[in-house]
Amino acid sequence: MGLIGAQMFLNRAGAQKQEEKKMETTTNPSVSDSPGTTTKPSSENLKKKLTAQQYHVTQECGTEPPFNNAYWNNHAAGIYVDIVTGEPLFTSLDKFDSGTGWPSFTKPIEKDHVVEKSDRSMGMERTEVRGAKSDSHLGHVFDDGPSPGGLRYCVNSAALRFIPVEKLKEEGYGQFLPLFEGKK
Repeated sequence: MGLIGAQMFLNRAGAQKQEEKKMETTTNPSVSDSPGTTTKPSSENLKKKLTAQQYHVTQECGTEPPFNNAYWNNHAAGIYVDIVTGEPLFTSLDKFDSGTGWPSFTKPIEKDHVVEKSDRSMGMERTEVRGAKSDSHLGHVFDDGPSPGGLRYCVNSAALRFIPVEKLKEEGYGQFLPLFEGKK
C-alpha cells in the first residue's frame, strides 16, 4: 500500500512539470458517424480509428497514466462523449477535481448511458463503468465523491471525446445547450 502511495505522489509531481505538455489523446470526432449511434464498430475498425491507448483503455480495460491525460485538468464548459459511439456521457457541470489525476464526475448525463459491473481485478473489489451502447471500459465509480450524491466517476480521458459548448449544436448535441445557459 505504501508503494502505491509513493507511486501516486511521484506521478503527480512529475505530471505537474508536464502540465503544459500536449496530451496524445485525440480530440478528433468519435469512431461513429453520428452522435449516439447504436452500433459498435468491429474490432478491426476500432483498431484503425482509435489510437493504441484509446483501444487499450476501451477494449482491453486498460488505464492511462494519472495527471498525464487529456482531460484531467480540463475546465472548459461542454460535454464528454463516448469515443467509440459518440453517446453523451458526462458534462463539465458535474466534473470536479478529485486530486486523482483522471477526469472525475459526480454523475453521468443519463444513468442509463453507463453500465456498472463488479470488478475484482487488481486484488480489490471495485465497480467498473462501461458505455451502455459501446460496452467500452470507461473507468470506475467510487463512493468517495462530494455531497450530495457522494459518487466519483473516475474516467479515462482516452475513453472520452470532449465537445465544447460552442460546438455542441454544430456536432449534433444541441439538445444539451440549455444545461449551460446562464452558467459560467
